[in-house]
Amino acid sequence: MLESNRIAWMTRGVVVLSALMLYGCEDLAVRDTSSLLLPHLQRSEILGTVAGFGTTFAAVPDLIRMLKRRSSKGINPTMAGIMGVFQIVWVYYGLLIASRPVIVWNMIGVGINFVVVSAYFRFARRKRNQTKE
Repeated sequence: MLESNRIAWMTRGVVVLSALMLYGCEDLAVRDTSSLLLPHLQRSEILGTVAGFGTTFAAVPDLIRMLKRRSSKGINPTMAGIMGVFQIVWVYYGLLIASRPVIVWNMIGVGINFVVVSAYFRFARRKRNQTKE
């Protein structure tokens, strides 16, 4: 009982301190969201473009390795397939919120994952045909 009471007081203390800290951060909010380089773009779009670049091309190293080896060994097509399906959902979401970075990067990502899955099945079929002969 004593331990649970102590935990409850500690939890309340953390919540109060967190609220005080967040209240003091209101002046840190970005007021002018327009970009200095391209005034018609919002900073959030520029940040989205940079973040999208990284996540979109995350599957490229696996694709390059598979194409160099001409083998599907060590590649998981399920992951690429799932990523492709959810990137299609992200494209739809991007259309709903009218976000160019979300739309563009996820369309590129869908293409990359399609190529990964296609190459996987091509190399797997080739290997299966060679083992039959």
